[in-house]
Amino acid sequence: MMDCAAIVLAAGKGTRMKSSLCKVLHEIAGRPMISYVLDSAKDAGIEKICVVVGHQADRVREILADQNVSFELQEPQLGTGHAVESARKSLKDYQGHVLILCGDIPLVRSSTLRSMIDFHESNGSRLTVMTATVESPYGYGRILKSETGLIKSIVEERDASELERRTKEINAGVYLVESSLLFKLLTRLRPNNSQGEYYLTDIVTEANNDGIPVYAYSITDFSEASGINSRADLAYVSKRTFEALARDHMLAGVTIIDPGTTYIDWGVRIGLDTVIWPGVVITGSSTIIGERCSIEPHVFISSCQILDEAKILLGSRLNQTLVSEGASVGPMAHLRPDARIGKKCKIGNFVEVKKTSLGDGSKASHLTYLGDSEIGANVNIGCGTITCNYDGRNKHKTTIGDNSFVGSDVQFVAPVTIGQGCVIGAGSTITKDVPDGSLAVTRAKQKVYPLRLGQGPKIEK
Repeated sequence: MMDCAAIVLAAGKGTRMKSSLCKVLHEIAGRPMISYVLDSAKDAGIEKICVVVGHQADRVREILADQNVSFELQEPQLGTGHAVESARKSLKDYQGHVLILCGDIPLVRSSTLRSMIDFHESNGSRLTVMTATVESPYGYGRILKSETGLIKSIVEERDASELERRTKEINAGVYLVESSLLFKLLTRLRPNNSQGEYYLTDIVTEANNDGIPVYAYSITDFSEASGINSRADLAYVSKRTFEALARDHMLAGVTIIDPGTTYIDWGVRIGLDTVIWPGVVITGSSTIIGERCSIEPHVFISSCQILDEAKILLGSRLNQTLVSEGASVGPMAHLRPDARIGKKCKIGNFVEVKKTSLGDGSKASHLTYLGDSEIGANVNIGCGTITCNYDGRNKHKTTIGDNSFVGSDVQFVAPVTIGQGCVIGAGSTITKDVPDGSLAVTRAKQKVYPLRLGQGPKIEK
């Protein structure tokens, strides 16, 4: 393949997004939309990439710091031609061809870019424009061709005549240009249009003036090059991306009951024979779900490790947690950051766990809060138990040893340590350490008073 560099345009604010965040940083399946464009360019074999930044330039640089790209600032933003001109410094010694892409076309595929490069090379082209034919071309620049099929010019919608607007072949906004030709043509651009901007499309007219043929590389699926200009566009592209990611998981051996209502972020790894039910949201590129797991409806998982044969039941929320092999969580459980659930543990309905580890085989079946705790193996936590970890200023730790049994409605006032093999009586408030093999009960003496019909209890003085 011939030598290619790329310029990715990412300077605009994206006014129609109506957002304080610049357009190219809006996320699709857990990644900024521009990341998909950069991936496609790299997968197409392009190593040298310059990103032209402008609005929120420092933030774009920061978020793309690990992408191995250079940056050039467009200030002020005076149109697409001016944006490409801003990349001249990064490519001043480059001799080859330059692929120009917008940072808001995340559906563009690397295979399409490779095919365009091959087309450009096989035709000996110095300037190729990606085009598409659509039924409703409103809003797009129109491609005007000669009788030989070469492109004569590109006219923007707002500058087009009534006849030109009837043309259904449109500019897809991707260009491939010989570098020396590109920067020569850019010097001729003038802001002679309704926007007062330097249009990149005018390089086509300038090339024709020099007798240089301009080729059209036509694509059949225009969605690849459809830019994101509004929240509605973002939703459409997000849906397409989630569907593609779900398809990849299913082809790799994951059962997804209803891909249309399942949202799995880019980078999530899921093992063979895991079943994912409708309404599930899985976020965070660090999330790993093992083999033969079951993720029931309306579960939210973020940045977690869920190991083989675990079950996450209806309506549970997990964030930055570890769930070990064969464990069961939910329904309606909440695992907060740094919860570590051991093998074959059971975390039941309406149980909240935060910064707490449970050893293998331990259970907290319902209506329990475990925070800042270390709980051993084979411990039973009764219904209504809480660790009182906060004294109003600081958090404190509760430790419960292996093989202990905690009755219902127990409060552990931390810091407190319960030894191994202990029994804590129901209704107790534990404020002191309990040694190994002990029974601890803090319960007021029960009193029973007879009642007479129509009267309250007789209270002894």
